[in-house]
Amino acid sequence: MNVDAYEQLARALDLLPGGFPRTKSGVELRILKKIFSQEEALVASSTTGTSDTIDGIAKRAGLPVVEVERILKAMHRKGIIWGFQREGVWRYRLTPFIVGIYEAQWDVIDHELAHLCEQYWSEGGAVGIMRYKPALTRVIPAQRAIKSEVILPYDDVKRLMLGAKSFELWDCICRKQQDLVGNRKCDFPLRTCLTFTPIERPLGAYTITQEQALRLLDQAEEIGLVHTVGNVSKDVMNVCNCCGCCCVLLRGITKFGIEHSVARANYYAVVDPEVCVGCGTCEQRCHVAACSVEDELSVIDLTKCIGCGLCVTGCPNEAVKL
Repeated sequence: MNVDAYEQLARALDLLPGGFPRTKSGVELRILKKIFSQEEALVASSTTGTSDTIDGIAKRAGLPVVEVERILKAMHRKGIIWGFQREGVWRYRLTPFIVGIYEAQWDVIDHELAHLCEQYWSEGGAVGIMRYKPALTRVIPAQRAIKSEVILPYDDVKRLMLGAKSFELWDCICRKQQDLVGNRKCDFPLRTCLTFTPIERPLGAYTITQEQALRLLDQAEEIGLVHTVGNVSKDVMNVCNCCGCCCVLLRGITKFGIEHSVARANYYAVVDPEVCVGCGTCEQRCHVAACSVEDELSVIDLTKCIGCGLCVTGCPNEAVKL
């Protein structure tokens, strides 16, 4: 077994979009050792950002095909390698650290891993991953904040969900991580990360119905969570419901000074001064400090507004629109 498997994996991850930047302390290697066994690290480092067959991966790893197939299947089940079957042939590709490997730890993260990740974010991991464009995720507006006749198809996640056949609801990895390091400042629920697919999947422990998924979307808007999805124009298959104090990507804005750590929605908030009474609800609901009350009137800082629409859905006087 190659003793430098974790170094190889770190280098391979850093070649992916978003990357996996190195730190002076080497905390990123300690993270990989918590998540991957040495044989998993070797096989994962033999995959790339494009899909490949088991034979091709085994050749690069220098291991028997049967052994590599076993390791790949185990990693795929854990969500730390991506794979799909096409025409009866399984193909695998390297999973990015964000969004990918980190999020897959939502049900196994422990105190040690939570602190290692927090150290990594603080030592440059967050800035290194999120500073480049395009952003890894994008904000979509609260569905109730925009009339159906003007919402862009690119942003109409509810319509995408109506065409899906299988739904699962998972815990938010970011809130669990902040709980474990003792930094959580909110009381938002844990189970808010929604995945869906047009393919019928077997029922599992986290399966929910389409009706439950749509209800969750409405509940997230009601309690004041930001919808984010992968920064793609099609094949959206997940919705995270995020808060600015826990979500590592929104913390890119609120803590690490990375203005474009998420791609903003195609909308921005506007206040009607004739209707606004300066109640401050929008200020309380905004996760990126874009709303404030000045002289008893709500003011939107458009340099900070990400277009999430929570100010719209929360305004008791309907004084804000997107």
